[in-house]
Amino acid sequence: MQFSRFSFIRCVAVAAMGVMPAVALAYHPADVEFHNESADTVRINEILTEAIAGGYGSTGEYVSAIGRGFIGTPYVAHTLEGDEEKLRVNLDELDCTTFVETVAALALTATEERSSWRDFLSRLETVRYRSGEINGYPSRLHYISDWIVDNSYRGNFRELTNIVDGARSVVKSIDFMSENRDRYPALADSLNFARIKSIEQGYRNHKYMYVPSSVVKRKVTEEFLHDGDLIALTTNIKNLDVTHMGIVVFKDGRPYLLHASSSLGKVVVSDEPLGDFLRRNRQFTGIRILRLRDM
Repeated sequence: MQFSRFSFIRCVAVAAMGVMPAVALAYHPADVEFHNESADTVRINEILTEAIAGGYGSTGEYVSAIGRGFIGTPYVAHTLEGDEEKLRVNLDELDCTTFVETVAALALTATEERSSWRDFLSRLETVRYRSGEINGYPSRLHYISDWIVDNSYRGNFRELTNIVDGARSVVKSIDFMSENRDRYPALADSLNFARIKSIEQGYRNHKYMYVPSSVVKRKVTEEFLHDGDLIALTTNIKNLDVTHMGIVVFKDGRPYLLHASSSLGKVVVSDEPLGDFLRRNRQFTGIRILRLRDM
């Protein structure tokens, strides 16, 4: 149902230690690829200006408000792929991971009261790439566990999964990409393949926490969640940690999933609360909970 681009498995079928300062980088045009540069840059500026004027009290509120603005946007996979790695920006077509990354980067930029699309580019690069810098295809944080470790270390967000009552640990070797090399055109390049294999070595017998679907339904878990939390949906698929992502939004006091749905073909809010959504979609074993750093 939710499986999408096989490049991060971010939507497959996908201790903060110090805050990175936002720097408006002087991007060379060759480093960035917009879906529609004139429209995208204007829209980014408008989103940031409106969010800053909203006077939200937390980063999560920025995430929720900005994320809701993308409801109805078409689901399209593989928008980050190309002959060479570039910082690709596409507000008109999103998959589950590019949706979460785009909203997170916009929210982080807005909380710094920066309203320029150039500032957004800097923040998007910080969220999407290892150590916040683009350096070829393997520098993209293809695995969600890798994405979480790298962004948490740099202070973009905190993972809160381990402090939820009822959370469990699982140990997996995460090497889906190298085991399915033919699904990733970029891995036909031997250097890219070798670098991805090297990254995967760091995730052999990787231990991480998740909140089982049955625990998500508990009232205490629902009360723990905040509007605007980022959610990674875990899987029991071999060699893989996460197959879908989304954002928590509240309706009538209960958490729902705001996400780019491949089955519905667009960004939507789930019809049922998060716990019921997980129970109905049995390919998901539970969730990991991420909260963007506050202002």
